[in-house]
Amino acid sequence: MYLLLVEDDLGLGNVLLKILSRTYRVDWVRNLASAKSHFQAAQYDLILLDLGLPDGDGIDWLLQLRRENADQPILILSARDGLDDRVQGLDTGADDYLVKPFEPEELQARIRVLLRRHQGRQQEICEYGDLSYDQKLDQFYLRGDALNLPQKEAQLLLMLLQSAGNKVHRERLLQRIYGLVNDSESNTLDVHIYALRKIIGKERIETVRGFGYRLVKR
Repeated sequence: MYLLLVEDDLGLGNVLLKILSRTYRVDWVRNLASAKSHFQAAQYDLILLDLGLPDGDGIDWLLQLRRENADQPILILSARDGLDDRVQGLDTGADDYLVKPFEPEELQARIRVLLRRHQGRQQEICEYGDLSYDQKLDQFYLRGDALNLPQKEAQLLLMLLQSAGNKVHRERLLQRIYGLVNDSESNTLDVHIYALRKIIGKERIETVRGFGYRLVKR
């Protein structure tokens, strides 16, 4: 599991990084600009989000993520302990809210719960237009007919399908599927996108110039 920790406090950030890195892969950033940059470049399974950051309020980024249909679990870590603050955080789209200071054991337990819950949602049948994926059968369907896809094409289609028509950054696809940071010297991703288009139809995958790709409903 891959976590993004957004925390500007140097002491707390170091402690959390040390604890969480025993179980998870963790990227730690200390401001919103870095958080946004990292989020575009990688596919995280969960975000730990402080609110009072040097270059803005974490609530604003949380709202942006949910408006863009980012579905990663988000756990707010904040010293704001008022009822209104907690309600606002949850209503804006956070999956949980933990008030500082907290015990590491409680944080780890809440992370486990959120990851289990998110994995459970992902196991359901995923549909977008006439394309669908049955997790239990590990099978894609187009207009009800089973598709036979090579491994990489299947991984690409699942990631695009789970984004439900929202654009997916090229670097997120590369990192998640190929373990690459970028392919500036290779056309690996383009080759597999081309092959996938031949199977499901060229018009179903839109190229978002300068960004990545998006699945189109038919």
